[in-house]
This record gives sequence, C-alpha cells and structure tokens, in this order.
Amino acid sequence: MTAAEEGDLVARVEGSAGVIRLNRPKAINAVTLEMFRDIETALDRFETDAAVAVIVLEGAGERGLCAGGDIRTLWESSKVHGDLGKILWREEYILNARIKRFPKPYVAFMDGIVMGGGVGLSAHASHRVVTDRTKLAMPEVGLGFFPDVGGTYLLSRSPGEIGTYFGLTGQTMNGPDAIHAKFADWVVPAAKWPELRDALTKLRSGATAAEVGKLINGFATGETAGPVAAKEPMIDALFGFDRMEDIVAALKRDGSEFALATLKTLGEKSPRGMVVTLKLLRLARAASSLEECLVREYRAALEVFRSDDFREGVRAAVIDKDRNPIWSPPRIEDVTPELLAPYLAEIGADELKFN
Repeated sequence: MTAAEEGDLVARVEGSAGVIRLNRPKAINAVTLEMFRDIETALDRFETDAAVAVIVLEGAGERGLCAGGDIRTLWESSKVHGDLGKILWREEYILNARIKRFPKPYVAFMDGIVMGGGVGLSAHASHRVVTDRTKLAMPEVGLGFFPDVGGTYLLSRSPGEIGTYFGLTGQTMNGPDAIHAKFADWVVPAAKWPELRDALTKLRSGATAAEVGKLINGFATGETAGPVAAKEPMIDALFGFDRMEDIVAALKRDGSEFALATLKTLGEKSPRGMVVTLKLLRLARAASSLEECLVREYRAALEVFRSDDFREGVRAAVIDKDRNPIWSPPRIEDVTPELLAPYLAEIGADELKFN
C-alpha cells in the first residue's frame, strides 16, 4: 500500500509497539488538525492496550519527521478572521502536554527535518532519538510568531543562553546540539534505525522506561554536543539580557564574525516576534510545568493569529516565497509595552485548560 493510500496518519500495532507514522511525505509530514485528532485517538487506544509496551513516532519518506504545522491553511483562516488557530492550537497544545505525561514509554524518531509542530510531537517524549541527519529548529520568529508547542518551556531549560539563541535566531540544531539543548536524548545513526525499530517492536509487555532507554543506548553514538555548544560562552555573554535592544547592542559591540552573522539573521526576523519570544522565554524560566508555559503560549498565539505580522511572515516565506516580509512595526524599538501587553493578557473563558 502506498503512502497516499494509507492516509495522512497511520496508527497501528506492530508487535509490542504502537506505531504512529506521520504520512504526508510530499509535505515533509506537515501536521493538520485532523492528524492531531487522529494521534489523540491512537494514544487513547495504545494507552489501554496491555499488549502495547511502547509508542513509536516516525515520519514517512526520507526528508524528515515533520516540517511543522500546516501553515498555509492557518494563513488562509487568519486572512478571513476565521477560528482555525483557536481550534487547532488548543487541541495541539493539549496533545503536547499529554505526550509529556504519557504513562508508557514514547520513542520519537527525530530524523531529518524536525520543526515547529514536529518538535511538539517529539521533544516532549520520554525517549527522544536524533540521528546524523537531524535538522531541528524552531523558526517561528521568521513568520511573525514565536516558538510555541511548548517551545518556550524547552528552550528556557537549555543550558545558559543556548535556548535564547535558538529561539530568537531560528537557527538549526544538528543531533548532538539537540541533545546539548535538551531537546533530545540519544544520537542513533539513521542507518541503524530499522534494527532499533525492530527491537522496539519485540519489547516485553510492560517494559519500563529504563529498559527502553537501555535498548536505545545500545545503538547510540554517545555524542552529546555539536558545533553550537562550542560557542556557548560567547552566546551566554551576548544573549544574557531581558531586552532585545540590549542583545542587539551586545552583538554590535562584540563585532566578531559570529556576532555579525547573528545580527544579520536577527535583522530578517519580525521585531514584534522577537520581543514576544524573549518575554515568553524569560517568563518560562520561572514556570513550574509545561502546562503553565502552554497556557501562556496559547494566549500569545491567539494574538499572533490576529496580527498582520503573522500573515505577512507566512506570505513572504510560504505563499509568495519572496523572502521579503514588511514587518509592522519595522524596528525593535517600536515594539512598545502597550503593543506587547495583549500577547500576555488573560483571555477569560478561552483560557487553555487540561484534563
């Protein structure tokens, strides 16, 4: 049966594994609202099936686990002031929280491209496997957005200012850097995945998290830090501020090749998106749970959905692909406290709630 014949989400039991396969290879498995709902249904089934020892999340095709959410459809809804954002993000964020607290071992195979919504489905897993081909990123600031799906929780728990750097620049992590940033646990060469996958389907019923970890460890390279980790002292010095203006000033003062390249990258991002991101990252450091961060992200996401910056960012990156967004406001200094406030405000009956 071809991928097209199987549907966008494949969920089935293979041996002792409940396998969830994102199955839109032509779209690098970008996730739709229907797919989130199908994952929820699959988890309901696998959680109560005593024969299922472990969940395995994977992506169809060779390009990656998941390039993120179905941004084009969200853009179309935002343009007509629809409610897809309100519905999709609510269900997606509730699913992200469920994955983190899922009672059975949940193994995410984070091969190839892993971005945005794909991070939400994998980086909250109990067992997170990256490969020699992993390209993980939270590039939302380039869309007038911010790292959501619990991204503020994850990034705020990276060592030093590594998370601030990745969140604001949208730069890509390789497998070892994803481990250093605490987005993953093991590097397993992609060529070894079929053998590891087969071993996961043969686990005994009731296998513990420790047993699953020991199994994965037998296939792992042991790498724990990549090229960005080597720059951590510099990143800590440049990104250890609570205002975007201060980060930009530090980069200008430094003047190194790295600082100038980083300035150029930040210059392409949404000023509003960067200010919102930095504020959410700093608030997340004091958060006691993923759920607390998701509640805050949901408030901010609904405000983003109403904003011109989101529509303009998606237009430039995904629709027209001219890579030339006109941000509003155009400068970091113009993102006033009054402009920021609605992203942080409580939203009454619409607040995100967990079971």
